[in-house]
Amino acid sequence: MSNEPIRFDTKIAVLLREDLEPWQRLNVTAFLVSGLGSQVPEVIGEPYEDADGVPYLPMFRQPVLVFEGSKETLKAAHGRALSRALSRAVFTSDLFATGNDRDNRAAVRAVPTAELDLVGLAVYGPRSGVDKVLKGARMHP
Repeated sequence: MSNEPIRFDTKIAVLLREDLEPWQRLNVTAFLVSGLGSQVPEVIGEPYEDADGVPYLPMFRQPVLVFEGSKETLKAAHGRALSRALSRAVFTSDLFATGNDRDNRAAVRAVPTAELDLVGLAVYGPRSGVDKVLKGARMHP
């Protein structure tokens, strides 16, 4: 077994709108990455186990990079993610007012793509494609 660092040719990234409250940033990030984990099985690593043999759930096999940007940056990134057909998840401002999965899906379904009030976007795909989607965004502090 090699001790060389593992390098990935893919990237998992979350882009958050810069005007979110701290609790909203955490909530949106958690919701967004859950979408990737449920639909893109290759992002999930092996289960964990501690020295006593207690098992833990598997997590992503690679880091999740979190970025922030303006409303306009988010809208542009969304368009680029769609044009590149990258795996993606969205969180709109309407979802802060809903309280369950059915209402969340209905809130997104009710708005045309170009009019979504995005507050968060998660993307997964080839590193170069994700980098192009995130053009104009900056790493979250």
